[in-house]
Amino acid sequence: MRAMGERRTRWGGRQARVWVPVVCAVLLAGCASMPGSGEVHKVAGEQSADSDQQVQVLGIKPQPGEYPDQIVRGFLEATTSDEAEYATAKEYLTTSMAQRWDPFAKITVLSGGPSPVEEQAGTARKEGFHTFGLSGTQVAAVDEKHAYTSGDGTTFHTSFQLVKEKNEWRIDSVDNGLVLTESDFQRIYHSVNMYYFANLGTPGAGAPTLVADPVYLRRRINSLESAVSAMLGGPTDWLGPVVRSAAPKGVALYNKDTDHGVSLDDSQHLRVRLNAMADRMDAAQCQRLAAQLLPTAQSQSATKITSVEVQRANGDTACTLSDERAKPYLPETLSGVSPRQFFIDDHQQLVALPDDNSSTAETVPGVLGGSTAKLVSAAVKRDEQYAAGVRTGGRELIVANISKSSVDPGRVALTSAAHAANDGLSAPSWDGYGNLWVADRDGPRSRLLMLRDGAGDPYEVPVPDLGDGRIQSLRVAPDGTRIAMLVKTGGRTALKLGRIERGGTAQTPVITVTALKGVTPQLEDVTAASWAGGSRLLVVGTESGGLQQIQYMNTDGSLPSTPALPGISDAASVAASEDQTKPLLAAYKGGIYRLLTQDASWKQIAAKGIGPVYPG
Repeated sequence: MRAMGERRTRWGGRQARVWVPVVCAVLLAGCASMPGSGEVHKVAGEQSADSDQQVQVLGIKPQPGEYPDQIVRGFLEATTSDEAEYATAKEYLTTSMAQRWDPFAKITVLSGGPSPVEEQAGTARKEGFHTFGLSGTQVAAVDEKHAYTSGDGTTFHTSFQLVKEKNEWRIDSVDNGLVLTESDFQRIYHSVNMYYFANLGTPGAGAPTLVADPVYLRRRINSLESAVSAMLGGPTDWLGPVVRSAAPKGVALYNKDTDHGVSLDDSQHLRVRLNAMADRMDAAQCQRLAAQLLPTAQSQSATKITSVEVQRANGDTACTLSDERAKPYLPETLSGVSPRQFFIDDHQQLVALPDDNSSTAETVPGVLGGSTAKLVSAAVKRDEQYAAGVRTGGRELIVANISKSSVDPGRVALTSAAHAANDGLSAPSWDGYGNLWVADRDGPRSRLLMLRDGAGDPYEVPVPDLGDGRIQSLRVAPDGTRIAMLVKTGGRTALKLGRIERGGTAQTPVITVTALKGVTPQLEDVTAASWAGGSRLLVVGTESGGLQQIQYMNTDGSLPSTPALPGISDAASVAASEDQTKPLLAAYKGGIYRLLTQDASWKQIAAKGIGPVYPG
């Protein structure tokens, strides 16, 4: 049972129908008949995904005798509908243009609600023509692989040329893709993680683990099938060089009129039926593909998927993988499972909080928890057996055992020649494979260094895109494929995400950080960042002319649909766990504060302290 209303457009007054499910109030009597039309309702683009899930927007077909400007506006409005193939939008095009137009080629997102403006009219053709232009400030773009890129605020312009076909105005020339307002984009699309295996370059570099690759897909159009299909199509261009997929080349969902390839039964068993290109997979490859499919599909399911079955084109089972057997592949295996949090106390010693609710910290065993530690920053290995700390002055990086009853005196793993602490070593960071990363900020250009297994000679990692920027701090993702760095250029510090590319041999590895991209375009200055999930960062920054704020950011530069965090000004650093159920930590005005997921405010857990961290 559906009730139909209409909504006002952001393209100049055109209306589109909105279908809303209706729950019958009288169960025994059944539903009364509903009229086929209704009053006008405004559907705000700012509505949350949850509140908007049950609203279906349908386009209105062109009406006889409509003027050229009405055709353009009607077409733009129809592209915001919930039709899988944009059938109504294509009715505004000439027959030949409807066959050529590819709505899935790209998405351009504009701020505000610009209206098309007539630029030219004439009689060069038999029936005459009209050209309309559409301009606006571009705030984002999504490419054909569904990858989101933040816009740089440049002016976007496109045009629509109309001619008469069968005595009705139709669009005869339009660019491929969609042009959406920001509010429509937020209503129609949402961020989804696809998963691929980390490509660590050399044998023995580490066990294969999955890496999150965020894309934007439509909310209400076959969401489960869309996510699986996008994953089978391969990773985004940015992440592609450092990940690999178990999907054979050319594999896609089996797609017939009666079977679209993806189903989820009442026991939460996922079935994915593939085309004939998947028939050549061996058992091991099939298991790896199933491991990719499970977390990808899970992002589109409100309930926990218990298993995934990969089927051949004829419907036979190729392999089955339970959620338990998939765990070794998941990113959480590298993130650490301990509830402990760490920070440096007022005695410059490394201390640990035993759980999420404790406010009593204990010094760690070994030299890093002793009176000679003199730490200004620290990082704990994900197995919590070792930690690394930078001593006062920023010149020495010491690595030591912190396991129970340790008396390890530690060793100086790296020494900087810097004279000033701010030019010395940055806070270190461990990846999920036990490698230790740190930046030496001495000199005009900082150096990025990696110590394999936290030992041996430091390896200088080239960062060719750094230019005149200097690395101020860094955090490596547990999967070892991405690194978040605060880079200072001139008087501004920006958060950059880099791709960690590996090659060479096990004895002589070659590692480079490439393809730096900004992920906080709206922030003028960023002071701290921490990984907070597979494709999410916790960031402290300031907008132009605004106050400091703490917020989540997706690694593609988009804002996640999460509630706003309570403010805390002048935070020196923050820490988040890749486990998103864990509390957030912040160093604020010389003390340590914690924000539990169910709380609305930060609570002090130590009157004095700096550098809160989770293992990593």
